[in-house]
Amino acid sequence: MAECRTVMVAARVTPAERAAWQEKAAAAGVSPSELLRRAMARTRTWTAPARSAERERTRQIARIGNNLNQLARWANTYASATEAISVIAHLVSFERSLLALARFDGDGGDAP
Repeated sequence: MAECRTVMVAARVTPAERAAWQEKAAAAGVSPSELLRRAMARTRTWTAPARSAERERTRQIARIGNNLNQLARWANTYASATEAISVIAHLVSFERSLLALARFDGDGGDAP
């Protein structure tokens, strides 16, 4: 059995914002309340630790990207068949690092 919605939440908006919300709700075939509930259910909030983790992840990705650019520049200048194995090994290492960063959720664990 669904829980009854008995609590009202108020928000101050401009008349234009209210009209835009009503138009979006009508276009979606739902009430403005349902539209806002759905939008809030999809909204991810950021805590200070999450922002810090995201900054660190961005820094690490930039560092990996810099290394990748240096490797590509070197390969374009000095590549030979023997050295290609070394280049591929480094690319695999970069790929593993990027995959690990993609799984990192900022709380010390892996993202779901």
